[in-house]
Amino acid sequence: MIKTKSAILSGAAAVILGLLAMSPPAASAASAGSQSVGWIQLAHLSPNTPAVDVYLYSFGDPTAQIVLKHVSYGTVSPFEQVAAGDYTVAMRLAGAAATSKPVLSTAVDISAGDAYTVAGMGPASGLRLQVIADQLTTPPGKALVRIIQASMQQDEVTVSAGSTPLATDLKFANVTSYSTVSPGTWTVTAAGNSESATASVTLAAGSVHTLVVLDDPGKLFIDDLLEAAASQSAPIGSAQTGFGGTAARPAASPRPWLVAGAGGLLAIACGMVLLSRRRRPALHARRPARSA
Repeated sequence: MIKTKSAILSGAAAVILGLLAMSPPAASAASAGSQSVGWIQLAHLSPNTPAVDVYLYSFGDPTAQIVLKHVSYGTVSPFEQVAAGDYTVAMRLAGAAATSKPVLSTAVDISAGDAYTVAGMGPASGLRLQVIADQLTTPPGKALVRIIQASMQQDEVTVSAGSTPLATDLKFANVTSYSTVSPGTWTVTAAGNSESATASVTLAAGSVHTLVVLDDPGKLFIDDLLEAAASQSAPIGSAQTGFGGTAARPAASPRPWLVAGAGGLLAIACGMVLLSRRRRPALHARRPARSA
């Protein structure tokens, strides 16, 4: 019986080691940097510009790497992981042929380990694509917050978290630098000339947020975009609303599933050794941890 138990444990250990050996490393900042990847998210922040289709091209390649369909005002894509290098972002009216001339285009140089937001900004008559560098790490024990002023019905807004000012008289289509704040749940207020909005925003230590002030019919709206969570340096944020359409996305790492499976084998082996029949709690796959 002892030999049988030992064989079971040895077999389970071999399978576990084999599974872990086959699985790729978690997508940490260090591994991401060594693989020469960066991140990009795309946004439509022009209130009076109709919906658009957004394309991301690697420099010199006419085939779009990412295509986002029918992107409307106030929408921000999830971050996409791409190889470091030069890219072109092109914006066409929704439904226009992929071969048609873009309404706007801009170049963006994605450096390894860095993240960028490319946003359609300003009024339709002066629409531009703006490349905004995103920060992924914070001072120890603090959170970072910045403001994008995307409200056209309020030309200027003042934004505060409690009594802490985040932006004063910020003009339409402008972006602040990051402010360092203490962690906690804050009441954020955005006040314009005739309208204001409030939102409860939880700022965890080590997290990075962009607060976007948007036009909602007859009022303002504050959208909280989480760019990086505590103890992570790779972007994890996504839009509150999400894109309509499709986007090419990198495949998720299989490591969480392999580790979960390996853990299951080990639990079964130990259970047989201990002759325990208690049911294990369900294991859930998690996003690979990303170290600071």
